[in-house]
Amino acid sequence: MEGEDTTAADGNRERIVAAAARLLSDGGPGAVSTRAVSAAAGVQPPTIYRLFGDKQGLLDAVVAHGFTEYLSSKTAQEPTADPVEDLRAGWDLHIGLGLANPALYALMYGGQRPGTSSPAAVAAFEMLARLIRRIAEAGRLAVPEERAAALVHAAGCGTTLTLIATPEDRRDPELSRTAREAVIAAITTEAPAATEPGPVAAAVTLRAALPRTGALTAAESGLMREWLDRIADASPC
Repeated sequence: MEGEDTTAADGNRERIVAAAARLLSDGGPGAVSTRAVSAAAGVQPPTIYRLFGDKQGLLDAVVAHGFTEYLSSKTAQEPTADPVEDLRAGWDLHIGLGLANPALYALMYGGQRPGTSSPAAVAAFEMLARLIRRIAEAGRLAVPEERAAALVHAAGCGTTLTLIATPEDRRDPELSRTAREAVIAAITTEAPAATEPGPVAAAVTLRAALPRTGALTAAESGLMREWLDRIADASPC
């Protein structure tokens, strides 16, 4: 009986989240009322409170569902030999998903409570960080990895939210491409950094490869990482 109850609860949860996602897509957050969701999902309102606690809990579940769909689409992309081109493709996919699902995207990226982030949002950022790491390992990253990932994330989210807020007939078709190329120009080099003089690019590349070496102790690796981060973050003289 316990297994049946769990299966029923899981089925109700899936129906409720799917119904809430449809209502969100059709009418925005204001359309996701407990009464409307329960009617669309074919359950009683107490079921929603029992499974999600309150409306915010339900919205959090819808956001988690949206992120899962997003991560599935990102994972389906096969990486190429050029990580910078993969970053371009990932940016375009991100923008496209936001414009195709504006209400969900706005809730996912524009409605986060300060200091909080869903596990799915963390996973999405970690995927971006891994792509930035590939660029660094290829010797083409010109700034520290953490800054590069944060800049791409901030610019991508800001561009998408700006386009969503702009009436479709007034959107600048070049805005996304221009922002994308500006960010890529700010964080990458055209040729492998090892072919260019200067310690900053070399430090960024070595910092990315450091986890793959076993020649150092944990303490030595930590010290080396601190030194490389300091060099990579240094302003040019």
